[in-house]
Amino acid sequence: MRVSTNSMIVNLVLSVFKVAAGFLAASGAMISDGIHSASDVFSTIIVMVGYKLSAKDSDENHPYGHERIECVAAVLLAMVLCVTGVFIGWSGIEKILGRSGAALEIPGKLALIAAVISIVVKEGMYHYTKRAAKKVNSGAMMADAWHHRSDALSSVGSLIGIGGAMLGYPVCDPIASVIICLFIIKASYDIFKDAMDKMMDTACDTETMERMKEVVSAQKGVLGIDSIQTRQFGAKAYVDVEIAADGNLSLTAAHAIAEEVHHAIETNFPEVKHCMVHVNPAVTA
Repeated sequence: MRVSTNSMIVNLVLSVFKVAAGFLAASGAMISDGIHSASDVFSTIIVMVGYKLSAKDSDENHPYGHERIECVAAVLLAMVLCVTGVFIGWSGIEKILGRSGAALEIPGKLALIAAVISIVVKEGMYHYTKRAAKKVNSGAMMADAWHHRSDALSSVGSLIGIGGAMLGYPVCDPIASVIICLFIIKASYDIFKDAMDKMMDTACDTETMERMKEVVSAQKGVLGIDSIQTRQFGAKAYVDVEIAADGNLSLTAAHAIAEEVHHAIETNFPEVKHCMVHVNPAVTA
């Protein structure tokens, strides 16, 4: 929540600065870039609300918790990002085709300075938010981090477009707006896909699965793994594993092995909310 609050404050200040610089320096690309930063403020609010609601404890109507609310927040964020990108792209295309009713202007140096400042600040916010997202395993916050990165990339487009316009090619400025639009739409698609994967019970990645198998196999009494299945549930994951153990063991002994596997998975993989272990008698020749 602290990281999101800091992001919102920085984005608010940066968006006001970029929009003002865009108007003062007559740069449509910088105004578009400023609108993109303003959308970051709204997206951060969505992340904060989603994360707060997803952290609620389980209740009678939601025995598995509320983690998927964060996925809903990420989907909303992706939609906002996509709409913002389309708006910026359409505005740029109208200027290129001369439909906006205004002549193309050569932007001033202030727009160039604003673009450089934006690139540095937004790239820093990307790394800052990404570290926090990994720490709490938040998909929505990771999406917000990539939103910062897309803003930094769009500012690179602004820098190139403004620079080209200042060199005597004013059409470069609206072309930069269209390029920014493509970056934003690509980022919104990636965010949307990640959120939908987590809502559709997609399995954990192959590397994580292999590490889980190693942890399970290392537990005393485990003679083999008959099956292991995982499903992502928002920022968390559920694991179902069937292990093979000596068929002559007592129920108490077999249960103790299952408990060790359960504890090992949940200890070594903080993102796992619950691990269910079933014990099968080992097949002997």
